[in-house]
Amino acid sequence: MEVTVPMVGKLVRILVKEGDQVKENDQVAIIEAMKMEMPIVAPISGTVKEIRAKEGQQVTSDTVIMIIE
Repeated sequence: MEVTVPMVGKLVRILVKEGDQVKENDQVAIIEAMKMEMPIVAPISGTVKEIRAKEGQQVTSDTVIMIIE
């Protein structure tokens, strides 16, 4: 399943790495938007298969930042 960001912002931290096990609603990343930090959570439990974004990257709404299987 794709993990996306809800709004335009800057990806400030990725909290997991490829191969990590995550549970539904675990924080996997943090974006900064409008001078506020927002957590991005895992939509499902599973394994982080691929990370598609880098810390410091500007992201737009619905940018896929990682894949969880």
